Amino acid sequence: MSAMNGATARAFSPGSVGNIGVGFDIIGHSITGIGDIATVRRIDEPTVRITAIRGTVTDLPLEAERNTAGAALISLRALLELPFGFEVELDKGIPLGSGLGGSAASCVAALVAANALLDAPLDVHALYPHALAGEAVASGGLHGDNVGPMLLGGLVLATAERMTRIDVPASWHCVVVHPHAVLETRRAREALAGTYALREFVAQSAQLAQVLLGCERGDAALVRAGLDDVLVEPRRAPLITGFAEVKKAALDADAMGASISGAGPSVFAWFEDHDAAELAGISMSAAFTAAGFASDVHVSPIAGPAASVLA
Repeated sequence: MSAMNGATARAFSPGSVGNIGVGFDIIGHSITGIGDIATVRRIDEPTVRITAIRGTVTDLPLEAERNTAGAALISLRALLELPFGFEVELDKGIPLGSGLGGSAASCVAALVAANALLDAPLDVHALYPHALAGEAVASGGLHGDNVGPMLLGGLVLATAERMTRIDVPASWHCVVVHPHAVLETRRAREALAGTYALREFVAQSAQLAQVLLGCERGDAALVRAGLDDVLVEPRRAPLITGFAEVKKAALDADAMGASISGAGPSVFAWFEDHDAAELAGISMSAAFTAAGFASDVHVSPIAGPAASVLA
């Protein structure tokens, strides 16, 4: 049955941990417990409109081309040459500048909802280029380490052309601690300007290879050997007050590794089971408290959920 004008769909997109330290701009995983909801209505006019933004963030652009959700749907409409348009309402559950994928979640939720209203809905992989186009509005570049995991769920390798799910043991968990501070993605990217030594790229490549292979094999020792960002983290860590102490708290709690979530200031750590992650969250949060920041703690399977249409 064709979707009719005036039909409405709601979709939820989870938050995410981008980069996983060693996989800058190319790997990330979704997390439970936090996300955005988009309500999309199919309209007769061949346009995209953002009509409301509610929740944790409200001062985002209503102009569709300047909003990640709007830009994603503009891209979708253009490619499919749709004769109809969409109206979008966003309910934000992810704080701005948190390093939890807030800008990505809005565009993925909007895409998943709009896709449900198409006469012939697209495969999730076909939504990926439009998610990249939407995310670029906020980040200034085409990188899928947040939108890929949100679309597919779990840990995802996201290149410019495709997204690929990476197997991770179901027992492995992540804790993400979000201090009540804002670090804008663009500012965090500016910190990466400058020159890099070839040996740094070689070392980072070795780290990433060990993490990916360790995940696929379920080999925690390989992940422990590789989950240490030698390229990006040293340049961004000074932007996060208390980072060194929070990371130390995670490693002292036997984390497989810990680093900055996305562009920060949230900090994530990986563990071999749920209880270890939950316990570490307490000491990591205490370290942020000592640095002067209240924080929120999220514990999630690394193999987190995918965005989905809400009943």
